[in-house]
Amino acid sequence: FFFFLLFIIGCVDGSHIPCLPPSDGYRDFINRKGWPSYVLQGVCDDKYCFWSVSCKMPGSAHDANALRQSNLFNNAQSFPKRAVQIEGQDVDFFLLGDPAYLLMPWLMKGYLQSPRLTPQEESFNVYLSSARTTIEIAFGRLKSRFCVLLKRSDFHFTFTPYVVATCCALHNFCEMEKEHVNPRWAEEATSVEWLFPQPVSQVNRADNSAASAIRRALITLLHVSHSVSA
Repeated sequence: FFFFLLFIIGCVDGSHIPCLPPSDGYRDFINRKGWPSYVLQGVCDDKYCFWSVSCKMPGSAHDANALRQSNLFNNAQSFPKRAVQIEGQDVDFFLLGDPAYLLMPWLMKGYLQSPRLTPQEESFNVYLSSARTTIEIAFGRLKSRFCVLLKRSDFHFTFTPYVVATCCALHNFCEMEKEHVNPRWAEEATSVEWLFPQPVSQVNRADNSAASAIRRALITLLHVSHSVSA
C-alpha cells in the first residue's frame, strides 16, 4: 500500500462556492442543487495544501468539464515522471479523483459500485477512498478558516474567483506555518454549509484503455502487497 502511495502526487475534487450571479447568464451559474455558484477545482497534497486551484467555471459545469478548462488539464503531460513498470505497464505519477472525472493515465479513480466487482477491485476502491479524504479535509479546513466561502457575498461575481484564490493562498500559508484550525470554526462552518448543500456531479462512465490497463496493474500491486475486502 505504501509503495502505491508513492505514485500519488495529489487529490483533485470540486467544491461549489456561492456567488451573486449576473442577470445575463444567470442560469449558467445555477448548480444541480438549485443555487448559484462557481466551481472551485482544487488539488491538494498530503499536508492539505493546494498546489493547483481553478475557479472560473459557473456552477452548472460538470466537474469533468471544469477540469478540461483548467490549466491543470493542459499541463498534465508536464507532470513529473516515475516510469515504473508494473505488470508490463509504465506507471507514472498520478492524481486521485472521484467518479465524476474521466479515468486517464494521470488521473486514477475507483470502480463504480457493482455486485460484479472482484474482491481486488473492491479493495482498490477502499484504498482510493481512504487516500482521497485529504482533499475533503483540505476543503473543510479552507472553509473553516474563511467563512466568506460558505455564503453568498454581495460583491460582483467577477471578483469571486480572486477572493477564492486569495483564500486558498492564505490557507496554504497557514498550513505551512502549522496554524491550528479552531474546532469552533469547523462547527460554525458545518452549521452554515447546510444552507448551500454541495451538489454531486454525475458519474463519468467514459473509459480510457491505457488508463484502465494502468489501473489493473495497480490493483495487482495492491493485491500482492496487501488486500482489503470491502
